[in-house]
Amino acid sequence: MTVSAKTLASVACVALLTGCASLYEIPIETPLTPKLDISKFQQVLIAGFVSGGSEDVDANIETARLLRSQLRRNSELEVIDAAVLPLIEIAAEQAGPTRNAAAIPDGFAAAEADNEQDNEPADAVGEDDSMSEQELEGYETIFANVGYWRDLGEEYQNPLILTGTIYFSPYAQSGMVNTEREEYDSFGVRRIVPIRTYRDRRGFVLSPKFIFIDGETGATLYTERHREEILYDVSQNTPALSSYFELMDRLLPSVLSAFSNQSIRGTRTLLK
Repeated sequence: MTVSAKTLASVACVALLTGCASLYEIPIETPLTPKLDISKFQQVLIAGFVSGGSEDVDANIETARLLRSQLRRNSELEVIDAAVLPLIEIAAEQAGPTRNAAAIPDGFAAAEADNEQDNEPADAVGEDDSMSEQELEGYETIFANVGYWRDLGEEYQNPLILTGTIYFSPYAQSGMVNTEREEYDSFGVRRIVPIRTYRDRRGFVLSPKFIFIDGETGATLYTERHREEILYDVSQNTPALSSYFELMDRLLPSVLSAFSNQSIRGTRTLLK
């Protein structure tokens, strides 16, 4: 018997068996590996964030508010209603008087330097004092302070603590972009022609680092970093706060997925 004949015979057998049997579907559920185990926690505390960049948006306050609102709707954990901590000030205090000048970003000097700043001439106020992304990293030592987070967790009955850094800043880019142009030929037939043009575009970049801390031990459980950017034509005047929420919408699903054990549901067809 040739290979083709064998194949035809096999197909015929399957068809005969199928005609004599019945098909039925059974539901299946495949659990996904969670990012972290939150089964021991009943509460979550959005402590606050070390934030820098644009002064048009208070990224510390806005991020805490947004995450609390989302977690109240999408998590089984009780969201603790507490004041958002000024972590950048707390981090500066923890560093103590021995910190070097390079670790103190412009515009975020310690309290002891306030009197000197008050005496500066008025024309110095117009300078850009926003914190750079590199300067922001100098404050991340606060997240390694296990004792601080353990004491904070004890104050709120050992919850899961969500904190981290948020960098949100204006962003500009110039270059060739792909656009489309509508044209009509001599017969009136419309067509879309792809073209490349040079454009100046402005927008914002959002670079958050979310850190999950065990409120009982003060230890870091999980860290997640993101980076999103959005650009507009220079003629488009988009408020900084609107761009911030638009960028946060892109990464919220990933952050929220850490608070639930997800699974993929489907069906499988069996022959009976």
